[in-house]
Amino acid sequence: MLNILDSKQTWDVIVLGGGTAGAIAAIKAVRAGAKTLVVEALGSLGGTGTNAQVTPLMRNSSSGINLNQGLTNELKNRLLEQGDGAIDANNNDNWFNPEGMKYVLERMLVESGGQILYHTHFVAPELNGEHVSSVIVHNKDGLTRLTAKCFIDATGDADLCVRAGAPFHAGELETGLHQAMSLRFILGGVDLDILCTFLAKHGQAQESTKFMHFWMVWGKNASLEPLFRQAVEDGLLEERDGDYFQGFSIPGMPSCISFNNPRLAAEINDGADAWTLSKAQIDGKHAIDRLVKFLRARFEGCENSFISSYAAMPGVRETRRIVGEYVLTLEDILECHTFEDAICRNHYPVDIHTPRGKKLYHERSGDLPYFKPDAFHEIPYRSLIPLGLENVLVPGRCASATFEAQSAIRVQQNCHSMGEAAGLAAAWMASRGVGSRAIDGVQLRQALRADGAYL
Repeated sequence: MLNILDSKQTWDVIVLGGGTAGAIAAIKAVRAGAKTLVVEALGSLGGTGTNAQVTPLMRNSSSGINLNQGLTNELKNRLLEQGDGAIDANNNDNWFNPEGMKYVLERMLVESGGQILYHTHFVAPELNGEHVSSVIVHNKDGLTRLTAKCFIDATGDADLCVRAGAPFHAGELETGLHQAMSLRFILGGVDLDILCTFLAKHGQAQESTKFMHFWMVWGKNASLEPLFRQAVEDGLLEERDGDYFQGFSIPGMPSCISFNNPRLAAEINDGADAWTLSKAQIDGKHAIDRLVKFLRARFEGCENSFISSYAAMPGVRETRRIVGEYVLTLEDILECHTFEDAICRNHYPVDIHTPRGKKLYHERSGDLPYFKPDAFHEIPYRSLIPLGLENVLVPGRCASATFEAQSAIRVQQNCHSMGEAAGLAAAWMASRGVGSRAIDGVQLRQALRADGAYL
């Protein structure tokens, strides 16, 4: 018989998952007056941006205007102030240090009065009909019941919704395949000046050592491809090691490069499966070992480099998606649909990372409205409301969207904006004693705009 302890506290809002969407949601909720708790499995906030080392932020703009503002701007400004952010010559303010972001997000939440329960895993919801009354979590104290008026499922995989029996989809509907996963790493001990000279000789000149970006993908006319092909022929790399290769400099971390690779083996595909996540860490480290040996041997400036860190989390691009009050579609994106209850604008492209040897199709054309420089589409508040649950909101990569649409809205800054909307809506739900459908999405949009959102 399992013993479940009851927490001595109750909350207005409990956020499950302190990742990209969850951390921002919690900050917004507590600033809106809600007693708020974040339950996080690891020891820092930020999720994909910090523990998975996904840096820099992907640019999301229209006519040169950043579409994600509000709390995203505050986060960027605080990173800049402490030397963990940077702005390049193209006015791109999306460069950041993942270690610095851990601290900034934590301070933003703690200084606002929010609470964090680290090293704690969500286990199961307790329901009264469609109302989630409490959740069971597990940590060093054992099993504990946490009670709140409303909940934000920011687990990234819709864990609360799935375990509560709410409908969801996973992967591409016809094949069940998910987008390719990666395990990022940071390489230290790199002479960036020498590396910049080397890259320029090989067709990829850099702005400076502060803002480096170099890449190689098989069959994309990358100037570095001959180096990779020779390494495969010499037995230094495997063929799949060139499926996706990308390196970035990091503000506040001189002599370091963050790598957006390796892409993992095709069969390591479902990031919502515990065994798959374990295989991802093992396969990823083995591939990183090959890549580091290759970089030391063939890239000037990397001869004395070393692995500074492996990402604590694999880079998972998508798993489950809730079925919400509105399901965002590819047509919504390509035709630039807008909504009265919009809580986010997006101009990031449909971006499907296909596992090796697989095919995941999507249709797009340069003649469609979305491909104009001043274009954008919107994400409605209704896409955060899961069917079958009355006091739960779901921001982030598992919001209600089709497989194709999710690939465009999943990037970090959109998750920030969805999290900010969910946090404010949850605070309103708690203070008014109502469910998610009683929140007026038009009023929510107006309030977000007043708080600095670009809507």
